[in-house]
Amino acid sequence: MNIAIKKLREDAVLPEYQTELAAGMDLVACIDSSITIGPHQRAVIPTGLAIALPVGFEAQIRGRSGMAAKFGVMPANGVGTIDADYRGEIGVILLNTSNESFAVEPGARVAQMVIAKYEKIAWEVKKELSETERGAGGFGSTGHAA
Repeated sequence: MNIAIKKLREDAVLPEYQTELAAGMDLVACIDSSITIGPHQRAVIPTGLAIALPVGFEAQIRGRSGMAAKFGVMPANGVGTIDADYRGEIGVILLNTSNESFAVEPGARVAQMVIAKYEKIAWEVKKELSETERGAGGFGSTGHAA
């Protein structure tokens, strides 16, 4: 699949898969100087990139597991969505959940982007839904242990 991408700054780095079987491409901070995110604070990190996704696709902006595990830094909105009609700069909203400041350096890999297909739906309002074994059980109703 080919997707149109525009560098908004000459030094922007194109998203890149780090391994052959990786689902996500790393997004890189396109900043002139370090951005420090204080404890329990957030910041939008620019990537210097804009994309034109085909209809029926989205770009999911996900955290990098190493940043979360080692530093407590992750996307503030869990998983961000870039819609097919958005043409602005991709920014990554990072949240520092730790008690230490975290510095994002120019060229740092700050998130992953996964391109995903989706379908539009139409709601069908019903008085009853089909029965399942689980039913309305939720929020831990299946227990903790394997």
